[in-house]
Amino acid sequence: MAFCTLLLYNFVDYSFTNCSIMLTWKDALIGFTDFLQVQKNLSKNSIDAYISDVSKLELFAIKLKVNSPVLVSKSILIEFIATLQNLSARTQARVQSGIKAFYQYLLLEDIIEVDPSETLDTPRTSNKLPEVLTVDEIDSIIDAIDVSKLEGHRNRAMIEVLYSCGIRVSELTDLKLTDLFLSEGYIRVLGKGNKQRLVPISGKAMRELNFYLNGYRSSLEIDLAYRNTLFLNRFGKSISRVAVFTMIKDAAKLAGINKNISPHTFRHTFASHLVDGGADLRAVQEMLGHISILTTEIYSHLNNTYLQDTVHSFHPRNKVVSK
Repeated sequence: MAFCTLLLYNFVDYSFTNCSIMLTWKDALIGFTDFLQVQKNLSKNSIDAYISDVSKLELFAIKLKVNSPVLVSKSILIEFIATLQNLSARTQARVQSGIKAFYQYLLLEDIIEVDPSETLDTPRTSNKLPEVLTVDEIDSIIDAIDVSKLEGHRNRAMIEVLYSCGIRVSELTDLKLTDLFLSEGYIRVLGKGNKQRLVPISGKAMRELNFYLNGYRSSLEIDLAYRNTLFLNRFGKSISRVAVFTMIKDAAKLAGINKNISPHTFRHTFASHLVDGGADLRAVQEMLGHISILTTEIYSHLNNTYLQDTVHSFHPRNKVVSK
């Protein structure tokens, strides 16, 4: 930052170099985006979420005629957060997390001297989990899909892959033909941070995939840019996450299931069924692509009976002592 002097402007609750005053919201967001891509190696969806959160603050600040992020003080952030009170605690926490990451970036780049978001209180969020489906409910949803329609086996295949492999909907729509290793019983998944992992795939999912590949997909006029994309829409392009979400909602409704279901429900159900069946939590963590085991632990919502049986069976104080 040779173009600016080192003269500091100190205000009540923030301070910054005079070169920072020239930083516009637009330039700051461009720099933040590059930082998230290059330094943090985040996925496009994660980056979009961060930028969306900071953009909310930008709109609020501009209404107050605060035309640079370096002019935002803690008091302004508190006013901004007050406007989020009608949102859920989880959404508020996510937005605040995005704001904190943005100002940590500005601090790291020496654009600001003091982080105004550092001492903000983040709302407490409950570990409320998405709905869990039974195997019968999953079968009902799949059976509700009309395979007489060309896209029927595609839709069945997508649901089977979601449940069989526990992948995210973005990972599903990003799957390539070259990610399929069906003879070995695996698929390759590109997860968050562009990290690859191999996940086992069930026989049912492979069967539906073969129906789809040899039927609907082979009948499409495929756009050249999507020749290697696995799941396609009727225009021969990659199917969107929104389309998958809508398809699942419609199928659940036809199946008469009143639970709040989304693509993530199948990921949660995958993990829950494995853990409830006795799968090792570390193995589930690897298949889900979680960096921390703590994230995976939210899926182990084991019932009290199972926990009691475990304690009674294995704790030394519960073992019968022969007289």
